[in-house]
Amino acid sequence: MKIAVLVPDGAADLPLDQLDGKTPLEAANIPNTDRVAVLGATGTARMVPAGMPAGSDVANLSLFGYDPSEHYGGRGPIEAANLGISVPSGWTAFRCNLVATDSGRMLDYSAGHIGQQEAGEVMAALEEKLADEQTRFHQGKSYRNIMLIEGDYSGLECTAPHDITGEPLEGNMPEGPGSERIIELMKRSRDVLRGLDVNERLAAAGRPKADMIWLWGQGVSMELESYKERFGLSGGVISAVDLVNGLGRLMGLRPIEVQGATGFLDTNYAGKGQAAVEALSGDDFVYVHVEAPDEASHIGGIEEKVKALERFDSFVVKPVLDFLFEQGDFRLLVCPDHPTLISTLTHDASPVPFAACGVGIPEGGSTSFSEAEAREGRFRIEQGWRLMSYLSGKSPWPA
Repeated sequence: MKIAVLVPDGAADLPLDQLDGKTPLEAANIPNTDRVAVLGATGTARMVPAGMPAGSDVANLSLFGYDPSEHYGGRGPIEAANLGISVPSGWTAFRCNLVATDSGRMLDYSAGHIGQQEAGEVMAALEEKLADEQTRFHQGKSYRNIMLIEGDYSGLECTAPHDITGEPLEGNMPEGPGSERIIELMKRSRDVLRGLDVNERLAAAGRPKADMIWLWGQGVSMELESYKERFGLSGGVISAVDLVNGLGRLMGLRPIEVQGATGFLDTNYAGKGQAAVEALSGDDFVYVHVEAPDEASHIGGIEEKVKALERFDSFVVKPVLDFLFEQGDFRLLVCPDHPTLISTLTHDASPVPFAACGVGIPEGGSTSFSEAEAREGRFRIEQGWRLMSYLSGKSPWPA
């Protein structure tokens, strides 16, 4: 049995006036994803348990098949795991965004999706000027980086920077035990980044400066039961973001690098689709994650989101579906991790649409893949993390 999970991050949305009352999924030309819905079962799955943040960390953990209420330990240590960064006992890992502000408001949670080389120069300056025996800075990918700090920050409440685009910084700063130290580092980062050569070059090119760090997503070192033990599966993860690759590593899955995969709108869709086919030629499982629809939502890019969904359909869903049909014995799931709403520029905790087809999965009578069709579908899975148990055959597909 070959099993594939294809994840268009943040694909689900609400109807938009600019799309004549359609959602981006309804407006997009996605015949291959529609085919999965027609051939198999459709419905909705709640990937974000009640009371938990609607982040890609929680939602992807759930989509992988692990109950976040039992296993979630923060975004920072997950991304650190993919970067090979050990979180010492008694230390906390924070996600360290490079952001652009006007000193009073959050202008860009990604500092204009800062390039890898520029981000490296910024992180090197932070390590030189702010690091000490209790604090360390590590480069990740683009604006997504890691800070390690000694101490327990589990009681701290932090806001994700992509949730406050255009909003005042004051009132959204970390709160709770230890907040003074974290806020101090965030404010001191302004002095470090002010006047850096790399920022002057960015400004000269008309791009946003990385003028501050934003610390959030904290957690301690975490462990997960391996995929082989949990589902009897081995295989790979294809993603451009440390979060998803980090989850894969913690589960014993193999991150598969794709040249040109960026975690943004310009990612190498075709490369990811081809890599998935190659992985399934030898392995029995692959998890393919594409960040682009989510990023399009965060910047309010309606046309960009529709295009991202169409490219995902053409270059990821089609080759994987075609390959699996040649194999004969397979199961395929297409499912976003969470909705990302263009109207709010951020994530939502609502259930997501899913479509699954293959051996032993009943047909549901849908005509396309969309939020509305999924709500009319046969299945309502309130504990979305159980969906992988059904797909893998660990649990019988629900009647």
